[in-house]
Amino acid sequence: MKNIYSLFGLLFISQLTFSQATLEGSIVDENNQSVLATVYLPQIEKGAVSDVNGKYLVTQIPNGNYTVIISALGYETLSFKLSFLKNETIAKHIVLKERAVEMEEVIISTPFHKLQSENVMKVERITTEQLTKNGAVNLSQGISNMAGVSTVSTGNGIGKPVIRGLSSNRVLTYTQGVRLENQQFGDEHGLGISGNGIESVEVIKGPASLLYGSDAIGGVLYLNPEGFATDNETEVDGTGSYFSNTKGFNSSIGAKTSGEKVKFLVRGSRASFSDYETGDEYRVTNTRYNEYDIKTGIRFQDKRLKSTLRYNYNRSNIGIPEEIGAQNTSKELLLPFQEIDNHILSLDNTLFLNNSSLDIKTGYLFNDRREFEESADEAALRLKLNTFTYDVKYNLPELGHFTTIVGVQGMLQDNKNFGEEILIPNAKKVDFGVFATTHLHLKDWDFQGGLRLDTRKIKTEDARNPQDEDFIPSIDKDYNSFNVALGAKYNFSETFTGRLNLASGFRAPNLAELTSNGVHEGTNRYEIGNPDLNNEQSFQTDLAFEYRSEHFEAFANGFYNTINNYIFISPTGDVIEDNRVFNYVQNGAKLFGGEIGFHLHPHPLDWLHWESSYETVIGELKEGGNLPLIPANTLNNTIRLELNDGGFLKSPYSFITLENIFAQNNASEFETTTKGYNLLSLGFGATVKWNKIEFNWGVNATNITNESFINHLSRLKADEILNPGRSINFNLGFTL
Repeated sequence: MKNIYSLFGLLFISQLTFSQATLEGSIVDENNQSVLATVYLPQIEKGAVSDVNGKYLVTQIPNGNYTVIISALGYETLSFKLSFLKNETIAKHIVLKERAVEMEEVIISTPFHKLQSENVMKVERITTEQLTKNGAVNLSQGISNMAGVSTVSTGNGIGKPVIRGLSSNRVLTYTQGVRLENQQFGDEHGLGISGNGIESVEVIKGPASLLYGSDAIGGVLYLNPEGFATDNETEVDGTGSYFSNTKGFNSSIGAKTSGEKVKFLVRGSRASFSDYETGDEYRVTNTRYNEYDIKTGIRFQDKRLKSTLRYNYNRSNIGIPEEIGAQNTSKELLLPFQEIDNHILSLDNTLFLNNSSLDIKTGYLFNDRREFEESADEAALRLKLNTFTYDVKYNLPELGHFTTIVGVQGMLQDNKNFGEEILIPNAKKVDFGVFATTHLHLKDWDFQGGLRLDTRKIKTEDARNPQDEDFIPSIDKDYNSFNVALGAKYNFSETFTGRLNLASGFRAPNLAELTSNGVHEGTNRYEIGNPDLNNEQSFQTDLAFEYRSEHFEAFANGFYNTINNYIFISPTGDVIEDNRVFNYVQNGAKLFGGEIGFHLHPHPLDWLHWESSYETVIGELKEGGNLPLIPANTLNNTIRLELNDGGFLKSPYSFITLENIFAQNNASEFETTTKGYNLLSLGFGATVKWNKIEFNWGVNATNITNESFINHLSRLKADEILNPGRSINFNLGFTL
């Protein structure tokens, strides 16, 4: 590591600059009326809001070429590049065109920080504010409403993302700019992240190994933390939500203050839920859970350095449902239950050089997972996972129309057991990857490509007594992979765009697949690992078309993903301790499908929005049979009303959503088929301003008809336990 930093320092120290520039001007509409708009430079995370006269001013801009984003509600989002040299002042007069669609946002999960319409790779994005409006209990449940994204769930408390049929270690989660490591190999292991203090969620669908290395074979869930206050501003806000189905609540309060160079924020959250009630009006015993969460951050930024330190502590106490028993609304956990502590510390430094920049991100994560089975006083299973990650990127000076990034990424990880029960052995893991990616922008074409080389080393210790049948011998394995990604975007016209992306990806086998030897709780399986497993290696083709006019948008996305050495479990025919024995084996697999949809907001009824989407995915093994955990086909229709301000009500809205989930008859060998069902939801809300306090309130109802259903990706499906029934939810927030 020391040599890496020294190399970057020697190469680029001569480019350090101490100059700064200023951007100023005015923003008006086509009728020359001033517009309240945001001016934002995403690479340096600086911006300003225009005043009542449309005037704006952004100071302390480092030397270099930066994208400038101009956005305002009800207007088309603009994006253009400017070169800032020495101490110059650039004056830019902006004219915005009216447009009745939502404002475009900058995509952070891809390397070049562009608007979605400018990206070569298609990325889905949703704000956590919108998830709350839709009635989501938590983050994992909320993202399942995005096209192509589902959730493997164990009640309300445990959920993890499924992207186009791939989940667990095949989907990588990023938070605070670092990869989340929390024993994610298990279906019964949730994210361990509170949605409070998360500003938005981005989803990359398909292999993203070029950007993130191993475990991104299926895609990436990228969680953007809330931003700091604007310069010389102080803000206090709070939110509270109540959910009738679980008699649960989720509350949060935060404060942030910013000077011109130093910014600070802190947020504390608390959530508590009792057992959920099904459409058949029984409660699913021990699906209750409690959560405590603290997030804080501090940033220093001047003309040559931006440094951000963030910390997140999350304590989750989660019941593990086994059978239908006590029927009450107590929030006190029953045995068995999990108690999990997650600590995430990240440091993000950007050094602004002469027309280039150096990004250095480091992270330390500590996951303490405890499972209590027979007693609440002593954990039967306890795993402590220490992870250090680093990510160093150099953004080269632009060469013509080429923007290029080179970098190295790595991870050092140590896993230790402290309980009597052993799920996986003590182990150490070392990752290292080096990559380069470039983007070429032409008039109607955009091209993006890259290469990456990765290595992963896994070394474990012996576990249990060598004389016992469940002895786990140590392993010392090395995995290597070379991956490539190529993509192109073509603007057929101002309204019609096409994208084609080709990408390979890989995943090294996880510790459970390599070393298991015992009963996997909750599955009634005795699992035996295979130390001879190879990398999973995938190649995916994505083809996407998008039409965007002033009052109508439509999209069609298709994909075909082939995976060599796909890892899955297979029965041996043996029985140990009344449990069937399964081995981990490998074979080829393929997944294909896609999403189509449209968004209609007809003129002159610009306040009316009709959004519709359909998604499908099919997963098959090369040797025959279906892949497990493939979500059912889904049709989603939403009608939204976003009205103009009226009296004391600001930004009033309402919506109604009908989700049609079709029967899933293509089940794997170890699954049952699932019947189709329909879910109806609705909600409304608005903003009320009183003096300097802004109140946001909303009411929504999910599963209004109290449908009795079982989701195909529910881990309680094997016991024919239903998913949640009707819930009436209330949200109230304030900002001052």
